[in-house]
Amino acid sequence: MTQEDGELDSLVRKRIRALRVAQGWSLEELATRARVSQSTLSRIENGQRRLALDQLVTLARALDTSLDQLVETATDDVITNPTIDGPRGQLRWPIKAEPGMTVIRQRLTSPAPDNPARMRAHPGREWLVVISGAATLLLGNRRFRIETNQAAEFPTMLPHAIGAEGGPCETLAIFDRDARRGHQRDAAPAKPSGQA
Repeated sequence: MTQEDGELDSLVRKRIRALRVAQGWSLEELATRARVSQSTLSRIENGQRRLALDQLVTLARALDTSLDQLVETATDDVITNPTIDGPRGQLRWPIKAEPGMTVIRQRLTSPAPDNPARMRAHPGREWLVVISGAATLLLGNRRFRIETNQAAEFPTMLPHAIGAEGGPCETLAIFDRDARRGHQRDAAPAKPSGQA
């Protein structure tokens, strides 16, 4: 076993124990849920028993997680630098989320557009949390003011636009897979006329 394999092995064992403790389960409870003996589970957590793939799959299910998450290694990109979208007045920090979901931290400086033609609609669902300041959400014919620590959830098939209200604000925007695709299409550069 290489040093890297040993570190992953140790990480997985710690993760199993941490997930069990976080659920408030004893060794006996998790062993029962995973259909392994309590002594087997204890030896797995303590590094006295070899990790077998079939047991990891069973433990992941019992802990209500996936095998991928159970064996995931740390990544080097813990800190991300923002990207600047000048025309929209947005500073964005991409944040990783569950498969199919996208979370973006944004700093909005421009108000929501008054022109209904600039509102967009696309399949999906979106959530918005205001971290600081206040935001305006235009949703169809309605206008909402969202204060710090308030959140909004809405179907993105309704024409919508979001902007800062009364000064800059910071938000977390969460998109499901369809909403993310809609926003990616909106952000794609326009092709010169005559090109498909």
